[in-house]
Amino acid sequence: MKQNFAIIGLGRFGGSLCETLIESGQEVLAIDKDEDRINEYMNIATHAVVANAQDEMTLRSLGLRNFEHVIVAIGEDIQASILVTLMAKEMGVAKVTAKAQNSYHAKVLYKIGADNVVHPERDMGVKVAHNLVSKNILDYLELSDEYSLAEIKVTNPKFTNKNLLQLNFRQRFGLNIVGIRRNKQLIISPLAEELVEKGDCLLVIGADEDVERLDDKMS
Repeated sequence: MKQNFAIIGLGRFGGSLCETLIESGQEVLAIDKDEDRINEYMNIATHAVVANAQDEMTLRSLGLRNFEHVIVAIGEDIQASILVTLMAKEMGVAKVTAKAQNSYHAKVLYKIGADNVVHPERDMGVKVAHNLVSKNILDYLELSDEYSLAEIKVTNPKFTNKNLLQLNFRQRFGLNIVGIRRNKQLIISPLAEELVEKGDCLLVIGADEDVERLDDKMS
């Protein structure tokens, strides 16, 4: 379903979002005060505008309140990030996602009404760290301070040629299996009778310590 997004700030994070959203068929208004960046995305975004997003009248003239989703991807300027997020919510934007530099910045963004706050640098650091210390964890997404979604490769033969009911991950590890990746196939919400094969990747959700326990058992 096509949606319309406004991305404010075309650094690495904002620029990557813009390209990915356009590739998925969405409409994107790209806003940045740097003319060179706007020129770079002129032929990528649906519309690209050189503008000072800290000016309320400018945002109103661009019709920001008419967008379903506004992403405040401003980089190092925390004050600008907070101000633009606040103005977007006061204009009545339904959903605002803002990029945070640190946990204090994130707390302020939530306090002033941001619907979602992302930490791209921190999240990438967490993901890379898990990939470095484990040969079984292929991907990792932090859902909260204590819970995560992880993709764990099945390398221990004790877990193969048995179905999910027999393996009973929920009781043994406190983990829910939400999917199985098998070669290029992704099995969503697999049935209890689904056999686990060597080389499968399990998509699991649970407490961080439980994810680590399963990872250890795979070694």
